[in-house]
Amino acid sequence: MVSASPRLPTASAKPSSDVWKCSCVWHGVADPKAWLRSYPVPPVPSRSRSRSSKQTGGRRTRGRWSLTSCCSIISPLKLQRPAMTPPWLHLTVLALGCLRAGALSKNVGDASWGGLYPRESPTREVRSLDGLWDFRLAPLLDPDKGFREHWYSQPLSQTGAVISMAVPSSYNDITQDKALRDHIGWAWYDRTFYVPMRWQEDKLRVVLRLGSAHYNSIVYVNGVQVAKHEGGHLPIMAEISNHLSFVQENLVTVAINNTLTPTTIPQGSIHFQNDPTRYPPGYFTQSYNFDFTNYAGIHRPVFLYTTPRTYIEDILLTTAIDGTSGIVNYTIIAGSTRMGPHRLGNIGCSLKVLNQARKYVTSAIGCQGTIVLPNATLWWPYLMSDDPGYQYTLMVAVSGASGDLDLYPQKVGIRSVGWNSTTLTINGVPVYLRGCGKHEDADIRGKGLDYPLMVKDFSLLKWLGANSFRTSHYPYAEEIMDMADQEGIMVVDEAPAVGLSGFGEELMKKHMSVMQELVRRDKNRPSVIMWSVGNEPQSNQAAAEGYFSNVTAVTRASDATRPVTCVLSYDKKSEHAASSLDVILVNRYYSWYSDTGHLEVIQLQTVTEFTEWFLLHNKPVMISEYGAGSLSGLHMDPAFTWSEEYQVELMMQNFEAFDKLRSKGFFVGEMIWNFADFATPQEIIRPAFCVKGLFTRTRQPKMAGHLMRYRYWSLAQQLDNTTAPQGDWKFRLYSVSP
Repeated sequence: MVSASPRLPTASAKPSSDVWKCSCVWHGVADPKAWLRSYPVPPVPSRSRSRSSKQTGGRRTRGRWSLTSCCSIISPLKLQRPAMTPPWLHLTVLALGCLRAGALSKNVGDASWGGLYPRESPTREVRSLDGLWDFRLAPLLDPDKGFREHWYSQPLSQTGAVISMAVPSSYNDITQDKALRDHIGWAWYDRTFYVPMRWQEDKLRVVLRLGSAHYNSIVYVNGVQVAKHEGGHLPIMAEISNHLSFVQENLVTVAINNTLTPTTIPQGSIHFQNDPTRYPPGYFTQSYNFDFTNYAGIHRPVFLYTTPRTYIEDILLTTAIDGTSGIVNYTIIAGSTRMGPHRLGNIGCSLKVLNQARKYVTSAIGCQGTIVLPNATLWWPYLMSDDPGYQYTLMVAVSGASGDLDLYPQKVGIRSVGWNSTTLTINGVPVYLRGCGKHEDADIRGKGLDYPLMVKDFSLLKWLGANSFRTSHYPYAEEIMDMADQEGIMVVDEAPAVGLSGFGEELMKKHMSVMQELVRRDKNRPSVIMWSVGNEPQSNQAAAEGYFSNVTAVTRASDATRPVTCVLSYDKKSEHAASSLDVILVNRYYSWYSDTGHLEVIQLQTVTEFTEWFLLHNKPVMISEYGAGSLSGLHMDPAFTWSEEYQVELMMQNFEAFDKLRSKGFFVGEMIWNFADFATPQEIIRPAFCVKGLFTRTRQPKMAGHLMRYRYWSLAQQLDNTTAPQGDWKFRLYSVSP
């Protein structure tokens, strides 16, 4: 048997951080203070315009905004006050010059930054390209045929047979074709679309964005490659303004390869069998070190959207709390399609703060600064407040001297995350995570985004009384993350680094890049309270120590406001990753994978081991997976493995152990595996699915779901002073230890 790693196109390395120098000007206003006073907004502090943020130390004034810095890491643009716009949009005051040649020039075709999520605004238009696309697989034994024959240069239907494929969805389970379900290699999608002529007349920037495609993707528009991206689960963006026709149909083509190798994240390997007496010519299989189906396809929405040519590239937010005041630190990063090396220009930034009822709160000017909101409504997790998930909206504006104006609505939840050697806090209050590991997985559509299913899952999480979940084992759709923000469900945001081994230099660089990409996508989300750099790595390998030290360091450098973790499975005395983590998450399946059937060992083993983890590392500890499989409807008394009774009794023994650990003061949460049953590869140890779910794959509760509902609501009543649902007989079945 021979293992090989198929050649995959790789994304270019990310550019190094840019170095900028800037100066501030008022543009088009003879007397800025007099002009500002004519509108109902707070006046500019008299000296703040000439001070840098370092000199002022980020100084804040209660009830007023303070422009701590008029400079930001943004592209040099021009500024003027456009006519017929609301007064607050005229708070455009900053300009800066870039002294680094080519600092904003982009490596065309490298989609390492997926951009802000497409949202409509008065200056942005969003169009969906979801629906039925034409689809074809590349031949299994001739994977490069599509490239050799330039399938991207004309509609797929003109170069061979096609079928219709739903976007978004995984392609594996859509048809009755086994070859499609089990395909390894390139798959091709395309569709045509029109764009309005007015987009050209208005000189708009047009962007194509895919929420994700798994795993390796190349995107073409009208036969021209516009983007490539290695890795599933994160967005792909390409500016396509110069590749469009505004008078006839346009063609978008996406080639996707689901092959995993020892240097992809996650890892996999291809195995060729060369014995002609046992296998047909070219026979090979793919293996990987995880237990969920390696679904492939365009999994998330595809959008076209427009911006002005001077546009908002990114928005960076951090929040804090000072007494009853909420603090929002912001940086607005702008871009321009006209920006070239060494070119100088002016840029203006402003923002307007709206409350959840869309009522005006305050305004600020500047591309970087701090806003203080007296008596702010904070973002709280579900069941820790009568109004969980509260978010303000920042209507951000960027204006250039050419007359361009861009607006983008950015939500912000004001909250703080804290941690020490024993405790995890939200807004200074100790929090105990009660939740689930999950999967993006459903019948027929696989990992494709499904809005009804998404709403159902959050309804079930709240029915359980859960306050959190982990995005096991990859970043989830932005639409799901939006709902977590909205509903107040806390999230451990996890990279797709599951079951890693080897820990070589190439793998580490990709892992670092993935973490930077993930943090950049989800940095502003109040629901995200922890970054997880992976799940169950083979951290008993000596190389894991330096590897995870470097990966977690890069993650902290990208965001120092949240703790960094990795979900561990090896014994505490032999593994090498925990020393690099802020919070220790451990998966343990006592009486399932070890001592199977012997429920009596769970309490002793769980309490002993998790106490030892804490004593060894002096860090907060939680259990991130535990559980047992159960076949829905299989009942056996006395309890026997795979029965619903066994799953329930195993859970109850774990609950007793968790309550003992909570009383020790360092145990910060429990997450069962899994929220719902999910599809697995073909194998002999699972019947097509992992059946450890509280719910079936169709989201019907097992006995375990009802028990967990009582457990979590009882904890919420005890820890968060919440009133549990009344009048339900199931709530008399179980009580939580004090």
